[in-house]
Amino acid sequence: MGATTIALVANGAANAADLEPEVKLPAAVWNWSGGYIGGHVGGGYGRTSFSNPYGPSIYGGIVDTPTFLAGGQIGYNWQKNGWVFGVELDVSGAVSDGTNTCLASSGFVVSANCKAGPNIFATATGRVGYTFGASGGTLAYLKGGAAWQNNQGDVINNHEGGLVPQEKTHFDYGRIGGIIGLGVEQALTPAWSVAAEYDYLNFGGPSVATPPTVQGPPFAIVPANTTSPSSNYHIGKIGLNYHFGADPWTAQWSYVPQYAKAPVGAPPIAYSDGWSFEGGSRLWLSRGRFQWDHSVAPYLPLDPSVLVSRLTYHGLDGLSGELFGRVDSPSGVFLKGNIGLGRFDKGNINNEDWLADRELSYINNASRQRNGRFTYFTADLGYDFLRGANYKVGGFIGWTYYEQSSDSIGCTQIAHPRYTCPANPDTIIGSQNTQWNAPRVGLSAETMLSERWRLNTDVAYLSWTDFKGRDHHLLRDETTFDEQRGNGGGGVQVEGVLSYFFTKNFSVGVGGRYWSMWTKKRGDSLCSSSGCVGDPAIFAKYSMERWGTFFQASYKFD
Repeated sequence: MGATTIALVANGAANAADLEPEVKLPAAVWNWSGGYIGGHVGGGYGRTSFSNPYGPSIYGGIVDTPTFLAGGQIGYNWQKNGWVFGVELDVSGAVSDGTNTCLASSGFVVSANCKAGPNIFATATGRVGYTFGASGGTLAYLKGGAAWQNNQGDVINNHEGGLVPQEKTHFDYGRIGGIIGLGVEQALTPAWSVAAEYDYLNFGGPSVATPPTVQGPPFAIVPANTTSPSSNYHIGKIGLNYHFGADPWTAQWSYVPQYAKAPVGAPPIAYSDGWSFEGGSRLWLSRGRFQWDHSVAPYLPLDPSVLVSRLTYHGLDGLSGELFGRVDSPSGVFLKGNIGLGRFDKGNINNEDWLADRELSYINNASRQRNGRFTYFTADLGYDFLRGANYKVGGFIGWTYYEQSSDSIGCTQIAHPRYTCPANPDTIIGSQNTQWNAPRVGLSAETMLSERWRLNTDVAYLSWTDFKGRDHHLLRDETTFDEQRGNGGGGVQVEGVLSYFFTKNFSVGVGGRYWSMWTKKRGDSLCSSSGCVGDPAIFAKYSMERWGTFFQASYKFD
């Protein structure tokens, strides 16, 4: 009887064991206490606001400053039960480019071209977080503290028609501000962890001199004054940390599951020993912006930043559908990319001109945007230099393409009451096409935060851009267009997505994305049926942004 009972119990235990996943993670293996050092890359959207000493601005005053940054961090953590407290210092070098109209208080005053961009950030923060997951190897945290930036730029009077000497002022200052942020850090091996983080930074600014400018009619000199720039930034980052006291060459934890014989109900994995493919579709709800700065140079011996005209397309709210996919090889080499097509029937254009002829100092024609279309793709080749069953971190190189077209409808003058725009509200007065190409290099990270939740992040830096566009003018006696070319410059592309796996293979997710590109070298020719003029080409500068939220569904084949 006893032997029979023992046999039945043993047999029942064996059957119960067959129903359990083959691998169980031990509880509370990872401890976050101790020091660490690491590096990060990131980027995102910023803006610098200029106060107007001449009165409320009718337009402008806010400079978009897209920013890419890279740097390092050092910190220390203390863990008590599941709570983690820490301090961290980080320093980043930044690449940024931003310019817009400022000091436009009236159509009777020649307004300025304001340029701004940070080149250094430094932060000192405290962190508080809580661990979760079977091993305590996932840390969700909040951070806050002091931040410092070095911001530099110019305030440059636009075309003043030779009525006064053309003037500008330059600023280059450091300023202390504040930072708040949140993030998720995932332990990869005994020595390494990867973090995905969002930060908001805010800074005031000193008084910056503005040059004297021209008012008219009646003609008068507006004396020099001061403006006070303030700036804020929304930054996404990927960070990789080395934790002191552990062997940096240990590839993985001894308990990390390989799922070589995973049961049907086993959790999804980030990296497998064989080939894998994941593909799906997305809906991207986004807002776009395009800016074209038209200089007075080289026809006048002035700084190319002195403008005679600027077109700004903004509020271009659209919806696009895209396909995406990623192939991973057993060696860690991967291919990934996406391709999308979208439309928008919303937005505005502001067409600014600085004439400074004692009668018209500044005009600003506003039109609606309709019949908008945009297409895009990215394609990357990369290698995961850190990988395990529940994570992969790799670098990549690739290419990106973006094209956008839209029509301008109607025309309303918002600056100078003596100038009227010769178009009724429903007339198509012009159209714009833009095409961007750029190589990209970046960092990609993916980690399973739990059995069902996954976090993916990408940060890419565009070291060079090639731009081609065409702007059609339909109100002139002879239809003309501007043939636009630009290159150099740079850009940044950042995205992150949080996904939930309903099965081992099928997931849905929500994410965010920010793209920006700009040129440095400038060229622009005015063309018509009679040919093109503008030799040498007119100096021009181009920039674009598109950002928003996307929803996705994907399926993974292992």
